[in-house]
Amino acid sequence: MLLFVGLGNPGREYAKNRHNIGFRAVEAIARRHGFSAPRAKFHGLLCEGAIGDARVLALLPQTFMNESGRAVSEAARFHKIAVGDIVVFHDELDLAPAKLRIKTGGGDAGHNGLRSITSHMGGAYKRVRLGVGHPGDKARVHGHVLNDFAKSDEPWVEALCDTIAANAELLAKGDDASLQNKVHLAMAAAGFGAVKRVGEP
Repeated sequence: MLLFVGLGNPGREYAKNRHNIGFRAVEAIARRHGFSAPRAKFHGLLCEGAIGDARVLALLPQTFMNESGRAVSEAARFHKIAVGDIVVFHDELDLAPAKLRIKTGGGDAGHNGLRSITSHMGGAYKRVRLGVGHPGDKARVHGHVLNDFAKSDEPWVEALCDTIAANAELLAKGDDASLQNKVHLAMAAAGFGAVKRVGEP
């Protein structure tokens, strides 16, 4: 069994924040693959389904970002899911908008959600890094991630989440390189391959 975790903050006022792109990606996967209706469990919203041959739990922690590890650790412990079978979807400042990279382990790069999960579980989980761009100034990072995507960003955000969902079986099989390639090609074909970094003219 795999545990897909989307990171974000709960509540309607945060729904379109850059920080919530992890929520949106996991919601797109759950919709595409006909997961069960979400129910409140483990300090989060939990649903489940199958992606190819894999049984997958999808969790959206409702603890706010900096306490995400509580929800993830409780769900993993209850279902006896190893840390290596946890996949966390999160916003990534160090990637240009519309880019995706996948890695296992590593630091938290100042991301409070990752820091919380690592403090509860260790760092050997998989991260699906969803580029939201960097505002160019460290002092502007907090406002950047907690502000909504611009209206002009919404087409690529939706395309990115939909492409991940359509190819989620590759992720479930552990074929991360193929998923990265599929997303890159699909986004380029849709005209989003050269989305400018935040603050670029």
